[in-house]
Amino acid sequence: MQIDLSSHIVKVYLTLKVENAGSTPTSEVLLSFPPTQADHLATVEALVTKGKRKKTTLVRLDVKPTELPDAPNDAKYFTIYLANPLKSGESATIEVLYLLTHSQEPFPAEIAQSESQLVYYRDSAWILSPYHIKQQTTFIKTPSTKVESFTRVEPSNRAGTEIKYGPYEDHLPYSFSPILIHFENNSPFAVVEELVREVEISHWGNLQVTEQYTLVHAGARHKGVFSRVDYQSRPTLNGASSLRYLLARLPPRVHSVYYRDEIGNISSSHLRTDSRKSELEIEPRYPLFGGWKATFVIGYGLPLQDFLFETSDDRRYLNFTFGCPLLETVVDKLTVKVVLPEGSKDPSAVVPFPVEQHLETKYSYLDVVGRTVVVMEKKNLVPTHNSHFQVYYTFKPIFMFAEPLMLASAFFLFFVACVAYLHIDLSIRK
Repeated sequence: MQIDLSSHIVKVYLTLKVENAGSTPTSEVLLSFPPTQADHLATVEALVTKGKRKKTTLVRLDVKPTELPDAPNDAKYFTIYLANPLKSGESATIEVLYLLTHSQEPFPAEIAQSESQLVYYRDSAWILSPYHIKQQTTFIKTPSTKVESFTRVEPSNRAGTEIKYGPYEDHLPYSFSPILIHFENNSPFAVVEELVREVEISHWGNLQVTEQYTLVHAGARHKGVFSRVDYQSRPTLNGASSLRYLLARLPPRVHSVYYRDEIGNISSSHLRTDSRKSELEIEPRYPLFGGWKATFVIGYGLPLQDFLFETSDDRRYLNFTFGCPLLETVVDKLTVKVVLPEGSKDPSAVVPFPVEQHLETKYSYLDVVGRTVVVMEKKNLVPTHNSHFQVYYTFKPIFMFAEPLMLASAFFLFFVACVAYLHIDLSIRK
């Protein structure tokens, strides 16, 4: 097991060599998590290696949460579904990745501008497993060599930025040995408390995206007075854990990009584009220290032909990315709103992970019945959630001319009214 603590998102890599010691084939492998970790679990992925030597390939496996009765200590379970049943006596190697959010606790909880950020991380020297463990070794990587303390469970040692626990042998099911690591982590804890992404489809050739952010630095809270002079003269020492800038990865061929807040447009942004991606580097009006917040809006346009397609049964579908464009951020709550053109019917969304969905109606200029809005909500997101989703709907092309005809009719009626007014004699004659 390898635990990466180099950022505020904890990455855990498991290499499991499982053996079927039973008498019947099995196609399921259980993963168990203590409740303290399950509450912060953002995603769980599993891969299995197929082939031999140079012709090996990684195959993604289905992983789903599972409820088991009488779980000891309120443990939470996930089931890994193997591609092929594992026969009695056979073994397989499974690669598992899971990410944890809000799992590093700042201590001390408040620091001055010139102090480094220290955090606690709690875990176990060996994994919580419903199976007998023959052997396990745990490696923990810290961001720097500054480690205040760590729990020793022999055999254990530290060298540089790595702490090694084990190897341990022959542990009974649900064995647990708590450990606590106190170390320096000056990476900014960028957390988006709420993000609302609105994707508006116009069949006249444009896709307009508007993103409203509520961003907070979730690290150790800043205490004392902020000195901009000290910050600008020695930023690596005065504000080492502050959030100076953000990098947003946008789709290629982006145009009409803006970045503003409640005051107005923010000019401290840089856009770099190429044929494969666009990167927007933005700087807040002020550096964010622990506990500080910032609200802002990012908007941009995209060519519709890159994201809207048609199926064989004449249905249209939008293919866009779910998640947050900002790199290395945690999103507590994300709301994605896809605004369909007026006259669209039978909308449905296909998302690669569970989300809450419902429909709304939005009224814009010259709308009569309103535009259908497909709303998708999800909590606790990390960068791995930036995968594609699809929204399907039906649309008759004649509805594209509804608004132009309405405008033309309005101008025509206004012109007729003006002509009639000029030709009507309203004077009173004797």
